[in-house]
Parts: sequence; C-alpha cells; structure tokens
Amino acid sequence: MPANRLTDGDGSEPRKKLILNAFVMSCSGHQCAGMWRHPEDRSSEFNNIHHWVELAKLLESGGIHGMFIADVLVRPVRRLKGPRNLAPAAIAGVQWPVNEPLALIPAMAAATKNLGFGVTVATTYEQPYHLARRLSTVDHLTGGRLGWNIVTGYLDSAARNLGYGEEQVKHDERYAIAEEYMEVVYKLWQSSWRDDAVKLDRENGVYTDPSLIREINHAGKHYTVPGPHPCQPSPQRTPLLMQAGTSSAGKAFAAKHAEVIFVAGHSPSVVAKNVQDIRRKANDEFKRASTSLKFVALLCPIIAATQADAEAKYEELQQYASIDGALALFGGWTGIDLADYAVDQELRHVESNAIRSAVEGWSRSVPGIPKWTKATVAKHIAIGGLGATVVGTPEHVADEMERWVREADVDGFNLAYALMPQSFVDIVELLLPVLKARGLFDGYSVDGGTYRENVYGQKVARFPPEEHPAAKYHWKAE
Repeated sequence: MPANRLTDGDGSEPRKKLILNAFVMSCSGHQCAGMWRHPEDRSSEFNNIHHWVELAKLLESGGIHGMFIADVLVRPVRRLKGPRNLAPAAIAGVQWPVNEPLALIPAMAAATKNLGFGVTVATTYEQPYHLARRLSTVDHLTGGRLGWNIVTGYLDSAARNLGYGEEQVKHDERYAIAEEYMEVVYKLWQSSWRDDAVKLDRENGVYTDPSLIREINHAGKHYTVPGPHPCQPSPQRTPLLMQAGTSSAGKAFAAKHAEVIFVAGHSPSVVAKNVQDIRRKANDEFKRASTSLKFVALLCPIIAATQADAEAKYEELQQYASIDGALALFGGWTGIDLADYAVDQELRHVESNAIRSAVEGWSRSVPGIPKWTKATVAKHIAIGGLGATVVGTPEHVADEMERWVREADVDGFNLAYALMPQSFVDIVELLLPVLKARGLFDGYSVDGGTYRENVYGQKVARFPPEEHPAAKYHWKAE
C-alpha cells in the first residue's frame, strides 16, 4: 500500500493522507485581488523578511508540508485596449510589485525544521549550470527541504525584458528546450560527484577526492555544459520536482519528470481528466508508478465556526475585491482580454471560443448564476483565483477536500489565502484538527526530513526513485 494512504477502520477503500502546501507569492496580491486593503491583511509587508519567517513558523506549527512560492517575470499588462498597460495590475496591487522568491527561503529555513519550500523558476530564462548551482546551495542550506516548480514561462513581458524579442519562444519549443535542460541538471546534480567524494580527511589533508568528481561534457542542441558541478551533492541531490501544465506538451513533461503536479479548476470534474491522463501516461510511456505522482489542487478556504459566519466573511471580503485587478489576473492566466466587452454583456454568447469555453466550465461548476458578465467573472475569481473557493465550517471544507480526492484523485492541496496571514491561522487552528480527526492529515512523517521524504512519507526517499529519469545518472558510492 502506498505510504500516503490510510485504510479506514472498517477495511473499506483506503483514504489518502493529504499533502498540504501554503500557496503564496512574494507580492501583496496573489490569488485575491484587492484584499491588501482589508484592515486584517498584512500581505503588503512582503518586503519584510520577518513577515515570511513568522509565516513559516505558523505553517510548521500546524505540520503543513510546504510553502509553494509562485512567481512571474513581469505581470501581464494587456488588459486594456491599446498598447501595453500596467495600470490595472499596479493600481490593484495584483502580483505587482513582485520580488524574487528564492532569496526568502534560507531565512525561513533557519527558523524551522520540517517545512519544505517549493520555488518557481523558469527554464527558458535561466542557464542550467547557474540554476543548478543556486538550487543545490539552497538545498544544502535548508537541509534538503527544497522543491523546484519547473515552468517554461508564459508571459511575453518576460521575453521582452530578457532579450527574447517581443514574444516568448513558442509553447512546444519551450518544452523541447526544457527537456534538454532537465538532462543537463540531472547530469550536474546526480552524476558529476560520487556520493562519497567529499572525504574531510584531516589526517591526510584531503578535503575532496578529485577522482570522484567528473565533468558531464554535455553538448546538445540548446546547451553546451562541460561541468563539473561546482557544488558537492546536496541532501536531495535533485530538489523535489514540481510542475503545473495541462497542455499536451505539459502533460508529457509532467508524466516524465514531475513528482508533485499542481492542478487548478473550480470543480473536481475540471481537473479529473488531466489527473487521469498524466497518471496513465507516466505509467504507460515512462514506466513510473502512477501513485508516485502526487497531484495537489488549488483551494482557497474561507472558514468560520458556522456556515452563516463563513458566508458573512466571504461577503465582507468581496467588498474589498478589485474588479480591474481580477480581470488583469484573468488575462494573464488565460490569455483572454475582456477589455472589448461591455460590462453587462453575456459572455456565453460572444464570438470567442476560449471565453465561451471558460464561462461554460464555470457555469457548470457554479450553477444558479443567471448571467455571466465581466463583473461576474471578476467577482468569481477575485477571491481564490482559478481554483475552488470553499466557504463554510471546518467540517464543510474538509468534506469538500474529501470530495476532490474522491472525484478527481488528487493527493492534496495548495491552500491559497484570502487574508495574509489570517487565512493560514484559520487553516492551522480550525481546519487541521478536523482533518487529523478524520485520519486525513498527520503533518510530518519524517521529523527533520527532506521535502521529498515528507511528501512521500518515507524516510528513505531522499533522492528521486529508481524509476525516475534522474536516477539513471546517480553516481553512487561503491
């Protein structure tokens, strides 16, 4: 039986032990547009390192597995007509301004023992030799608690600012480049140093045995990297590998490389097929056990002691929501610009297939809304973004989480906040006790373990497993 499953007391269908991450970004407005104006919100303190240290300590106190840190290189700006326009995102403070995420992690790691840290870095705009060194360094400094959310980039604004012209590299070509990129970093992390290369032999004056370090001599279409890797093997060698992508190329990439896969949708039915497709592809094409891929779904819980109180909290939050900010986020996430449509125009009937498809999906998952307009869309995503927003008691939220596991076969959740840090206080103090009482959540299974060990619930799972493509490069001690 997989390590993250628990058999019910009556011997019926096994229940998964949930993987829980806090979903954040080094900015003031992540998945909720305008909430920085709320008197209880402190997300605008993101420039203060103590803000992050206190959050990390709070999450660890509840046993949350990791902090999943999203990132973008320049917020999308084509939400209004005409030339590029930053105003909607800037005024609303949605993912703009935004800081570099990796710099946050060592300070948080120094204040914690078990919390993992998943950092988003794009392959398209980083040289693999340089990134491999940076990630190995942070894996060392955290004691093996680093994860890498592998993205290829999705914003043309990033391409413009990094010398790639007006538009980014085409979608499938980005994934082809990423394939070679992964081969390079696997060689650097797994095969450039033997496990026991560092001797620290004081008697004979040998720090490292040079015969146990080698160049990788990679020469490919996109990269030439002779090596060797400048860092000795870190606790995980290869950080826990995370990915989000449901295009055909994205699914193939996830099936081959990802250990944790991030999915988002407003109902389990929206993501169930993608989960099924990737699990099947991993097993059939790459000979990976389908259960070795861990899917985490985006969820924004609004929690209170009673259903009425939770709904009142949600309505109060909506008073601070930014319509323009939500539509700016929507444009960046989907590539769909709603600027040309009237405020009260029914979006089910517009000429855009992409818009109609998105709106039809929402209407199925959220029945009872008579007319989907720009304002309706903005209100729908202003709190919780493109994921599910669940409003209710801790028991109701737990029920919904179980439904997602049952209907979509996800393994856990990336929990987004409405208010920082109060949403995470509610999760730790109100939701986690219910999940624990139901046998759905235990926190850290390996005290002081690596991120990979605590995700898989196995003390021996420090390195990528033998079936993973990274494993074939591992230079083991004899």
